[in-house]
Amino acid sequence: MRVRDDYPPGHIRTPVYIRGKEGVVMRSFGAFPNPETLAIGRDGLPKKVLYEVRFKQNELWSDYAGPASDSLDIDIYEHWLTKV
Repeated sequence: MRVRDDYPPGHIRTPVYIRGKEGVVMRSFGAFPNPETLAIGRDGLPKKVLYEVRFKQNELWSDYAGPASDSLDIDIYEHWLTKV
């Protein structure tokens, strides 16, 4: 999956350093109210699926000097993900 490369205003729970990057979905946690709309006083509906997505660290940071096998797992809501 690829993380949307978007910078909307407001309360965003997707880190800037993973936007536009490709990762692998490791698992689904189920559907939850959308925290981005909850933060502005709305009901968070419709619920969004939350995924654990794994990224290779050397693909996130160009100067990463650790082992190529190092990875970072981040929880991301479905509306931030697109199929590659």
